[in-house]
Amino acid sequence: MNDKTKVVAIYGSVRSRRYCDTIMKWVVGELRRHDAFEFRLLDPAEYEGERHAQDGAAQAGPAQHLAWADAFVVVTPEYNHGYPAALKALIDSVNEPWQAKPVAFVSYGGVSGGLRAVEQLRLVFAELHAVGIRECVSFANPWEQFATDGVLPGDAGRASSKAMARMLSSLHWWAGALRAARLATPYGQPLA
Repeated sequence: MNDKTKVVAIYGSVRSRRYCDTIMKWVVGELRRHDAFEFRLLDPAEYEGERHAQDGAAQAGPAQHLAWADAFVVVTPEYNHGYPAALKALIDSVNEPWQAKPVAFVSYGGVSGGLRAVEQLRLVFAELHAVGIRECVSFANPWEQFATDGVLPGDAGRASSKAMARMLSSLHWWAGALRAARLATPYGQPLA
């Protein structure tokens, strides 16, 4: 039996020349440092042209990734004091695959580091019966910190890696607890 926590890391931006790619490279590097996880990436940009399909088949890919997961890491920028529309469209495209699973956040932006976007996302995920993890990683003005290959050098890199390790530890715990609960009793089952 594979005891690894299955994580889907989700790109929050679909903009051309998005900074999300650099942050995601760092997130992937951090996930690889921990043997407790296996992961997949989910990029809403891959489904942008299919979003308005009438038969719903266009969202089969994202839904399958989300259903596979035990947990999620959302990498989101803050645009105009909120999170991107493409991320909201992805979240709203399915319901059940989010339920009773933990969600962690890595955010970035100007002086706020994307934290306003994260606080809004916590409310959205609560409505989907997902569990928002308290710990998060936030980068204020990351374009001044990161190398293009996703490396975060020096003290900032060490501090951010420690914060990510704390967040991933919490995500791993919640994923295991909620997976066991879902196996014992399917989520949303009516009381007898």
